[in-house]
Amino acid sequence: MRTTTAAALASLTALTLALAGCGDSGGSGGSGGDGGNAVAKGGAKSLTFWVMKGTNPDASKFYAVAKKEFKKQTGATLNIQEVEWADAHDRLVRSFAGGGGPDVSEIGTTWTPEFAAAGGLADITKQVTSSGMGKDELKALKDSATYDGKQYGVGWYAGVRGIVYRKDIFKKDGVKVPTNWAELEQAVKTLKAKEPKMAAMPIAGGSSYASAPFIWGAGGAFATKDGDKWKGALDSKESQAGLKFYTDLALKDGSSTTAASTWKETDLLDAFAKNKAAMVIQGNWTPKTAIEQNPDLKNKIGAFAIPGKNGGVAPAFLGGSNLSVMQTSKKKDLAWKFVQMMTTGDLAKKWADQTGYLPTTKTALTPYAESSDKLVAPFATAMLKGGRNVPSAPQWGTVEGNKTITAMLQSILTGTSVESATKKASAAIESTLNAKS
Repeated sequence: MRTTTAAALASLTALTLALAGCGDSGGSGGSGGDGGNAVAKGGAKSLTFWVMKGTNPDASKFYAVAKKEFKKQTGATLNIQEVEWADAHDRLVRSFAGGGGPDVSEIGTTWTPEFAAAGGLADITKQVTSSGMGKDELKALKDSATYDGKQYGVGWYAGVRGIVYRKDIFKKDGVKVPTNWAELEQAVKTLKAKEPKMAAMPIAGGSSYASAPFIWGAGGAFATKDGDKWKGALDSKESQAGLKFYTDLALKDGSSTTAASTWKETDLLDAFAKNKAAMVIQGNWTPKTAIEQNPDLKNKIGAFAIPGKNGGVAPAFLGGSNLSVMQTSKKKDLAWKFVQMMTTGDLAKKWADQTGYLPTTKTALTPYAESSDKLVAPFATAMLKGGRNVPSAPQWGTVEGNKTITAMLQSILTGTSVESATKKASAAIESTLNAKS
């Protein structure tokens, strides 16, 4: 797997690409053409960091603080370049093959195993262990950054899905926040009967990871590893039971609409903001957006973690970004220092507060879980108690790109049996994860 991926990357060395930086709004970004190995004025070192554009709407202020703190602690200059998510994957792959990339980069959690297998990321297992950070990391994020027993990144920020609901509607109709699956189903039935103009809880066919709490919560999995081989697991009895409960909320209990079978999560949010849904599965970063779209919803919105089958918190996909040191960096010690600064302490909290995402260590996350903000605490609690990662396989990004899970969900929601749809999806996942190139 590593050999074939590396060979594919090697073929890219013949390509030329002007890696024009997108700028960092902080006044000291560079072109990135020197791979971050430039020397600042006076002979001091500098470090180049690639960050994905758009996550933080007020990035310039954060960048200024980060640069100042980095200079204070290391004496080095921090060069920050914003990169569009749509371009980032290919730009990073090219940098692995031909150089010219950053010293440190933000890496999506589902990309990390792929890039580690390609040899593009530095092994930081010893640094994580010796620093003590490993004991404080959320397991799901540590898993996302681990490939073949070694760690290639540290979680920077993350988010998780829960259920956002209309507090005023629940109160009017006498519906209590569900604490298990049976209560969730009953809440759907009550809302359907009492709110005929609203969908009780639309089930979006285009929202793949909204199904994860039900697959995992029933004891199922997307895929399991047996030695060096992956086996698709969506057709297991447990996975099928979880998916059946989830999709039956729409098909049997009438929680949804026909149109929702093709909806994405943005469509769910739009329906909620337009008073067309009483509950929606959404990420912790979305409630504020709903209020921005419809100011009348202020003080009417609540949130709760997706409940476990028999109580507690259901496992939920914990997605976000890791920070990784590039294998091509000639300043790995300085790069590791920067990763530590960004993922712990003040800078980690500032980034989380500004972006609406959450920090990735137990120490940093606990205050959010204990917060009095009812649109924050349930999500932080879900991260602490139920956060889980998808299979840590280099080809998982291809599974996502192929839309294997959403195709399965959409087929179930439009009449295909759970057994048939999961069998097809499992076979596709197994084939993709075991592909050699």
